[in-house]
Amino acid sequence: MRVLIAGGGTGGHIYPGITVARLLAERGEEVAFMGTPHGLEAEVVKRYGFPFLPISSATMPRRISPAMIKTGFTALAGVMAALRHLREYRPAVVVGMGGYVSGPALLAARLLGIPTVIHEQNAYPGLTNRLLARLVSRVALGYEEAARHLPTKNIVFTGNPIRPEIISMSRAEGLAAFGLRPACRCVLVAPGSQGSRRINQAMLEALPQLSRRTDLEVIHAAGKGNFAEHTARLVAAGGKMATGEHGPCCRYKNILVLPYIHNMPAAYAAADLVVARGGAISAAEITARGIPAILIPYPYAAENHQLANARLLEKHGAAVVLLDEEVNGKSLCDQIYSLLDAPNRLQQMQAASRRLGRPEAAAALVDLIWQLGRKRAAGQDE
Repeated sequence: MRVLIAGGGTGGHIYPGITVARLLAERGEEVAFMGTPHGLEAEVVKRYGFPFLPISSATMPRRISPAMIKTGFTALAGVMAALRHLREYRPAVVVGMGGYVSGPALLAARLLGIPTVIHEQNAYPGLTNRLLARLVSRVALGYEEAARHLPTKNIVFTGNPIRPEIISMSRAEGLAAFGLRPACRCVLVAPGSQGSRRINQAMLEALPQLSRRTDLEVIHAAGKGNFAEHTARLVAAGGKMATGEHGPCCRYKNILVLPYIHNMPAAYAAADLVVARGGAISAAEITARGIPAILIPYPYAAENHQLANARLLEKHGAAVVLLDEEVNGKSLCDQIYSLLDAPNRLQQMQAASRRLGRPEAAAALVDLIWQLGRKRAAGQDE
């Protein structure tokens, strides 16, 4: 069976697709990806060795404007290119993992009568998926709460696919990977691949309080674009620069700062508490391991979907939410200590986080894809 996966724009759309593709390939199925030639997806997909079919796509304006005309022509060109690719590749199922590139791929599949699945990661669905929900064979949800916002009954709750390595690594392996002391508790500050200036500033303000705790280790991903500026201030305070297996880093007492964490499975395995944004895949990884979290949703995310994700975890007792405008050194440090110094509460949050986790999400989504593909092969198209 051949499966085509469309998605891109951000790692949050691409890597879940890679996870699904790897599992499909393990089951003997053929997988190709569709995306824009200049997007992150082109680089990532080729790195994993899957065929890549390029099409054009553009961000949909959220207000009526002249830009809508250009977007319309770009989308039409994308649909035409997708039709050509689909006629040649002949997939049994087309899967949209999110991002605007999913639209042309799924519309082309609908025109050709190919079964389709869209995967919605967030507690509040994105615009593209809300528009496509009526047109596809199935809508797979990362969070059950998203069903309230979708005009369709073709819904299946799968959870958000995560890499199997996220849950397979032991705490001892995670601590060893970063050279951390086993007797200490570890706080992971990982606000996404780009980092966060506001969170970085709060970490600098909290430096005196965090660095005096002898029972604490901190891993902080400052972001590639912010790393030089952030570490210059740490070095001025006595920090030491180094280069190791994780690339360039700066160590200030018990705080390890990296531009980007390539080995997230090890970082999660080491962590007793995570400080993160409210991205759906980060939340899925955190809950799959059952890690208590302080979530600081990115306030400019489309339709504030990160806040919806974060509030959901908070509602179930798995996280505490700090709004971006509330974040400073004192508020962040106070929140970290209020959790670390309350072991009973931390244990309750761990249990709540595990209850929300869906480590089997990738398998559930692959099963759904497989069922649709087999129905098509048996002449039972929907």
